[in-house]
Amino acid sequence: MLATTRSGLVRGTAHDDVAVFRGIPFASPPIGDLRWQPPEREAAWDGERQATTFGPICTQGQMILEQLMGGEPARQDEDCLTLNVWTPALDGKRPVLVWIHGGAFQFGSGSTPWYDGSKFATNGDVVVVTMNYRLGPLGFMYLGDLFDGFDASGNLGILDQVAALEWVRDNIANFGGDPTNVTVFGESAGAGSVGTLLGTPMARGLFRRAVLQSGAASWTLTTEQATARTAKVLAELGVAPGDRAALLAVDADAIVAASAVLGTEVGTDGLPYAPVHDGVVLPMTPIDAIAAGSSADVDVVCGTNADEMTLFTIVDPSLATLDDAGIAERLSAFDPNIDAVAMLQTYRAHRPDASTQEIWVAMGSDRVFRIPAIRLVEAHLAHGRAFMYYFTWPSPVFGGVLKSTHALEIPFVFDNLDQPGVGMLTGDGDERQSIADGMHAAWIAFAHTGDPGHDGIPAWPAYDLERRATMQIDADWRLLLDPGHETREFWEHVETI
Repeated sequence: MLATTRSGLVRGTAHDDVAVFRGIPFASPPIGDLRWQPPEREAAWDGERQATTFGPICTQGQMILEQLMGGEPARQDEDCLTLNVWTPALDGKRPVLVWIHGGAFQFGSGSTPWYDGSKFATNGDVVVVTMNYRLGPLGFMYLGDLFDGFDASGNLGILDQVAALEWVRDNIANFGGDPTNVTVFGESAGAGSVGTLLGTPMARGLFRRAVLQSGAASWTLTTEQATARTAKVLAELGVAPGDRAALLAVDADAIVAASAVLGTEVGTDGLPYAPVHDGVVLPMTPIDAIAAGSSADVDVVCGTNADEMTLFTIVDPSLATLDDAGIAERLSAFDPNIDAVAMLQTYRAHRPDASTQEIWVAMGSDRVFRIPAIRLVEAHLAHGRAFMYYFTWPSPVFGGVLKSTHALEIPFVFDNLDQPGVGMLTGDGDERQSIADGMHAAWIAFAHTGDPGHDGIPAWPAYDLERRATMQIDADWRLLLDPGHETREFWEHVETI
């Protein structure tokens, strides 16, 4: 299968009515003097370029979750800016779904088996694109206040995503896609990236629709926060601020390893790296930009899972002895004005059988995921349409301790329940497929029309501030009106989200 790109011909593979092109470069290798610089357009090549294997993933170290998601150990390299395309055919004009992977802005890749786009191509007649982008210190370490010539360094991962979307704009018609009908979707840091793109001037006009799964527009750092973290990494590396030559000479693996110094200092409630409100790539915070109309004319689907934080707290030994006083202390660390006693009473009133640990997980899931999602949609509503969902199906694995945890919805969205590692998170129950059928079809409908509703699920109205209609996704789908409004109202006055 041979396709034309702006830089040359690529040869992919075809199987079961799907053509797949892997490892297509969308920017020049960000190595040497291009390290910590905005992406540059990929060079042209002569003849055919083989697009039959995935490209290297960004240098990032090892992440256990990636292996649990079925990913084989992949070659890591700074030369990682490639994308992958799944398409039913090279002719035609189909909606395009562009997936941005998660991984706390530090891990992951577009080649994870869970993100295989074959089912979307065959079931939905859409073209799917996944990408790699720079991660961790290579993609989000802000150097602008400590070195000359690195003004955009805190948002290079976002600029890589913009470059991939520009590649889609310029090339996807040759892969059977419609460049005027692009939906960008992502999960966790991928959804946080989507939320950031909604507020990024350079991304304006590159996509028509957006889906945010368990992420919003709140994960950003100030230049002061980012510079303080960069200083710690530089000290670990033994590189003096301003010594550009020494910095560029450091091996990428060593830079990633040095970033471990941030892990214990930032803590489990924070991200060592995130997009930076730098005044260059992001003139204002993404949420403020969205409120000002940067996402106008973009249709949005946004949602979270009921028990997001169980994936992170299951290995937290401090939870074993957590009591009400400990919860109050943690809440005060977020915002000293929180009425911790009243908040605890409200959460307990709606979870009478929950343990103290389960109450904390519910609070964390709301603070980190659900409330930021609601705030993004609220900011967007003055300028565009949005739909909200709440994924509540509980996984039965490990005795049910994970419940409806973070990332659980991904294989349902892609209808990839048969991919490696999925059963470890979802089990193998018969009800899984009906949930996948509904979610997969909803995302397909949204890509085609801007509305996730379809005949197989209850009516799904757009979100508004009066009804706050939210689709509950479970073995049985239900439309909820302002779910969890009592706890939502508590977080309205917390500024640290």
